Amino acid sequence: MYIYVCVCVKCKYYSYFTGYCFFCQKLFPIELQLYASKNSMLRLKKLIKIVLLGGVSGGTFYLTCGNDLDLTSFGVVRFGRAALAAVCIAVDYKLLFSKYDKSHPEYSHALHQVHLKSSLRLRNMCCKNGGVFIKVGQHLGSLDYLLPEEYVQTMKVLHNQAPQSDLTLLKQVIEEDLGRKVEDIFVEFDPIPLGAASLAQVHKAKLANGQVVAVKIQHPKVKARSYVDIKTMEFLVHALGWVFPDFNYIWLAEETKKNLPVELDFLNEGMNCERIGKILSPFKFLKVPAIYWNLSSDRVLTMEFCEGGKVDNVQYMKEHNISVNQITERLGQLYSQMIFVEGYVHCDPHPGNVLVHPTDSGPQIILLDHGLYQTLTDDFRMHYSKMWLAMINADVEGMKTHATALNVGDLFGLFACMLTARSWKSLTEGIDKKKLTPEENMQIKESVSKYLMDISTILNRVPRQMLLLLKTNDVLRGIEQSLKSHPGSASFMNMSRCCIKAVTDWELNLCHSWHCYIRIKLYQKIQLARLSLYSVYLWFTSSTLATLTRKYWSPAVS
Repeated sequence: MYIYVCVCVKCKYYSYFTGYCFFCQKLFPIELQLYASKNSMLRLKKLIKIVLLGGVSGGTFYLTCGNDLDLTSFGVVRFGRAALAAVCIAVDYKLLFSKYDKSHPEYSHALHQVHLKSSLRLRNMCCKNGGVFIKVGQHLGSLDYLLPEEYVQTMKVLHNQAPQSDLTLLKQVIEEDLGRKVEDIFVEFDPIPLGAASLAQVHKAKLANGQVVAVKIQHPKVKARSYVDIKTMEFLVHALGWVFPDFNYIWLAEETKKNLPVELDFLNEGMNCERIGKILSPFKFLKVPAIYWNLSSDRVLTMEFCEGGKVDNVQYMKEHNISVNQITERLGQLYSQMIFVEGYVHCDPHPGNVLVHPTDSGPQIILLDHGLYQTLTDDFRMHYSKMWLAMINADVEGMKTHATALNVGDLFGLFACMLTARSWKSLTEGIDKKKLTPEENMQIKESVSKYLMDISTILNRVPRQMLLLLKTNDVLRGIEQSLKSHPGSASFMNMSRCCIKAVTDWELNLCHSWHCYIRIKLYQKIQLARLSLYSVYLWFTSSTLATLTRKYWSPAVS
């Protein structure tokens, strides 16, 4: 049995209601199309009923709460806007799957169109709701190789298009939290923000002593709205998971619920900033801003102003004669140390949070926005380190063993490809020896839609610590692609050193005899020495001297 669906004659998008297209957001003539079987829509109809009931109960809840929330824009409207977007997206996919089988020649093109329209709808909803929704949209835009390309590219825009708050309201936040007028604290306060993010925006200012500072101020209504936004997101993600059992993204709502309160506490961000500065103090090329605690609160963070260009600004690198390969290598050193050795990881390294400043000793890396960190357990860190060693060494059995320990099981091959953003063929041949080609990169991106259900399964299986690391890996890879500097053998050598040090240091802590201690220490020294010799070999084979040697010593071609 079939049903008729309203379709907009302008964009051919399903209008759902006669005469109005939600994609065009205008009144247009519609036509009826015979489209989907009735049975395939039953679960979706149940979802719509649940959403409507949720909207009514949500409105009742906020009316009876008596909180100082904006009921018009927050209670019913915000929930309804998100629910409508979720229902429309679900309808699109249900209609697609009912019309086309995966083997149909037009399936791929049709799926691409639905991905694109749905991602645009989702982004539009995030922009209108703001706050938490933009934060989640930015997260989705960071998941290269984990989500369809249409969603990733559409959501990436949110990193540069976060809404700005009115300056009067921001000054009110400062005065409420610090108990002083803005004019009494700062002799200069730039009304134009240095940058605006989903939760806050940053302004340049000057103190009475002449010190230039950056003042991060939380958007006025973000904290008040966050609770309901998270509950709305939880409800809709669970509902969509019920309609589409194979596409389960409950982890996204759970991670947002866990991390958002931490990110909204700017005093915690200041403490993270100081802590990572001490931990990574041996890296002289790293700089984190100093915190002015007497001018900070949970909604206001005053810190040292740091000069530099965005890490993905290729033009800035050229103008200041900065080596993009050196930037990639230094970022790799920092994050390898954080992940494998320290187990304390800055998880938001998107280009706006990583600046580069030229110095006599090479590029200085400036790390900003320390609100989101992931602390790794020792057990997880060991298996993750061993997993990377297995992938670098093309050890398939090792990959399987440690992926199983990370709860991935039979999907260990796909998991390894997700971690490295390399094909299985490259992994088995050695990713430190085989360079990433444009063809391989395109193949990987095209495979995301093909393996989307398996990727979703992995994301729900792995320890929650892994989720932010996957995002961090993808953001760092995005920076490398912007700089056109893919990690070479030197990068894998640095990573291997950190992995070996992490594993052997942990084993040393478990030793209860001198014999055990000496054996493991000796093993560590030998492995690190082998890596050093291999690094010298790689340097020699890629040097001009090696080229000349091959030229003059190779047998003459007859």
